[in-house]
Amino acid sequence: MGSAAAADVVIPACAAVGIAFALWQWFLVSRVKMSAYAAPGNGGHHGGPVFRMEDDEEDVGMGGAGDRDEEEEETAGDGTVAVARCAEIQSAISVGANSFLFTQYKYLAAFTVVFAVVIFLFLGSVHRFSTDSRPCQYTSGRTCKPALANAVFSSVAFLLGAATSVVSGYLGMRIATYANGRTTLEARRGVGAAFATAFRSGAVMGFLLASLGLLVLYITIKVFGLYYGDDWESLYESITGYGLGGSSMALFGRVGGGIYTKAADVGADLVGKVERNIPEDDPRNPAVIADNVGDNVGDIAGMGSDLFGSYAESTCAALFVASISSFGADHNFAAVAYPLLISSAGLLVCLVTTLFATDLFKVKTVRGVAPALKLQLIISTVLMTVAALVVSLAALPAKFTMFDFGEAKQVKNWHLFLCVAIGLWAGLAIGFTTEYFTSNAYSPVRDVADSCRTGAATNVIFGLALGYKSVIVPVFAIAVSIYVGFTLASIYGIAVAALGMLSTVATGLAIDAYGPISDNAGGIAEMAGMSRRIRQRTDALDAAGNTTAAIGKGFAIGSAALVSLALFGAFVSRAGVEDVNVLNPKVFVGLLVGAMLPYWFSAMTMKSVGSAALKMVEEVRRQFITIPGLMEGRAAPDYARCVRISTDASLKEMMPPGALVLLAPLVAGTFFGVSTLAGLLAGALVSGVQIAISASNSGGAWDNAKKYIEAGASDHAKSLGPKGSDAHKAAVIGDTIGDPLKDTSGPSLNILIKLMAVESLVFAPFFAAHGGLIFK
Repeated sequence: MGSAAAADVVIPACAAVGIAFALWQWFLVSRVKMSAYAAPGNGGHHGGPVFRMEDDEEDVGMGGAGDRDEEEEETAGDGTVAVARCAEIQSAISVGANSFLFTQYKYLAAFTVVFAVVIFLFLGSVHRFSTDSRPCQYTSGRTCKPALANAVFSSVAFLLGAATSVVSGYLGMRIATYANGRTTLEARRGVGAAFATAFRSGAVMGFLLASLGLLVLYITIKVFGLYYGDDWESLYESITGYGLGGSSMALFGRVGGGIYTKAADVGADLVGKVERNIPEDDPRNPAVIADNVGDNVGDIAGMGSDLFGSYAESTCAALFVASISSFGADHNFAAVAYPLLISSAGLLVCLVTTLFATDLFKVKTVRGVAPALKLQLIISTVLMTVAALVVSLAALPAKFTMFDFGEAKQVKNWHLFLCVAIGLWAGLAIGFTTEYFTSNAYSPVRDVADSCRTGAATNVIFGLALGYKSVIVPVFAIAVSIYVGFTLASIYGIAVAALGMLSTVATGLAIDAYGPISDNAGGIAEMAGMSRRIRQRTDALDAAGNTTAAIGKGFAIGSAALVSLALFGAFVSRAGVEDVNVLNPKVFVGLLVGAMLPYWFSAMTMKSVGSAALKMVEEVRRQFITIPGLMEGRAAPDYARCVRISTDASLKEMMPPGALVLLAPLVAGTFFGVSTLAGLLAGALVSGVQIAISASNSGGAWDNAKKYIEAGASDHAKSLGPKGSDAHKAAVIGDTIGDPLKDTSGPSLNILIKLMAVESLVFAPFFAAHGGLIFK
């Protein structure tokens, strides 16, 4: 392991194992055939679309039939026609998601090419497009490749990162739309079979994305190295473009997908649940297909691109800082590739962890779903801690030197292990804190549900207070990680702490993707007219997945803070900023404006969701009024029109917030200089993390408070219900307010702070040479 040859074997081998494991999980899911359950004579409706009208059937308790896992055949409503309807709905969701993503990717392809040209022009102009070699910045006495080469390779790396991010999001969407109907059908056998299908599908996405990101980055380094040779300083500087490409696509994926899904969700809930008092995902609701499509393009494709962006940026930041250390100067590839080796070990750890949920300790009851998902986080963290120790001792020299803003800092290999470990365990702390504040198993969400007794206003007040309070522990966890990482290994310590938090990204993605797949499965069961027991099982899976999705957002935000700080340090070093003094008016102006940017961005995304939701509500109301027999289930709604409203709104509205994020660093650096830009990045990081955590957790709490009332699984919950009660309507209103917070603004903010930082690092040579046109 200590040699470059060993690293060259281990990294691609682990990526190949991850891809093979993903394909194996896909094969297991594919064994569930969409027609396998259409047994002759199994009862069911005949002729036309199946609409489930009854909603007054008695709930099955948590310890009753809903917990059984034995093979069983459901009767009326679950026969041949219902299964055919299930396949038909799955196909409609897949077609809708495909159509949206291909349209979105056409826009993004044009943007990507234009921005790649911008990168080339800005970086090429640093030395007037000279092809002459230049003195290295960090290694005196050595000659580095021309700046023009850095411009070309940074642009290519940007295109590769963007392409990998797009492929990651698309593959996630395809897997999710392939698995949702299969999860519904497996729910006929029991909650355990449905859980295994949904979780394996999430694992396919998790392992494909993590393995693909690792493999493409490794190949990129090797191919670029053929030109750069011994000039590792320039090589790894150009590699930072890979992280910029990944995050750029993630921003538009998160914002566009978030606007799409929340416009449909809010429209469906406000008219369907509050005004018409019909169940969630009822096929009579015109917005229901758009809502289910949105789960895939926002919560799956957007989330996949988001976590890929975090992974790419944290790795690129660590590689760049490592390249200007002593083992970069000594050309010790095994040591420089330490971030890639940590990610490789993470893939093997996540593979073992996944087997605990699907093979070693199978879920058999509803009560076992949430603990199985939580166990994934604990097992992966414990195993990864051991793996990080092994990699640190094997890959790194016993002692080496890091360059801390011009000062040499002596670091030992076990110091870096502690940095990775602190990031790992801080991530777990953030995850469990997020669970406490967003799961209806604990008092904060139950207090929010209880506040619905007196109406929507008190529900909103309690939810906002919960979100603000939930920021405390994550911020302390991030602060401890930063202090320990910086004390032990300067900026590199922070970068590998972020990498530690993301080293188990395959497991994190698996449990994150599991949620929307389960949510879609429940929607398909409702629309296909399947029995109440099937819906209760998918609801149980979805409730657990709702909490894990919030945990995934917590991980993404926490890692974004660490990644952004590491990128910030790399930018300050690369741009030659000696210190960032807040008493300097240039810096303070940037700090103030930077702290404002997350609010400006949130205002734009929230208003976009509101505008799109307004159109959706008006359309759903119109259809209920103008289509005869729609409310009675005798006529089909115009689903396509609602899908079109969400698509048009999201594609139109995602551009302004994206432009704000991408232009802010360029304007600040070009016109006001690197000191002002440093302040801008610091301000955006500090305020963005707080807003992102509180927005995501408030939204998650409102959502689960609503589900708590709807499930009626305890005497307290029953006293607030049933569906359609005043308390339930207040909870639905809270949920609709929280939807854009937790699925659009909140998750997008972590991309904002990462993207601004990595963009500043990529353009740092230009800002250092030509920036500050006004503040010179």
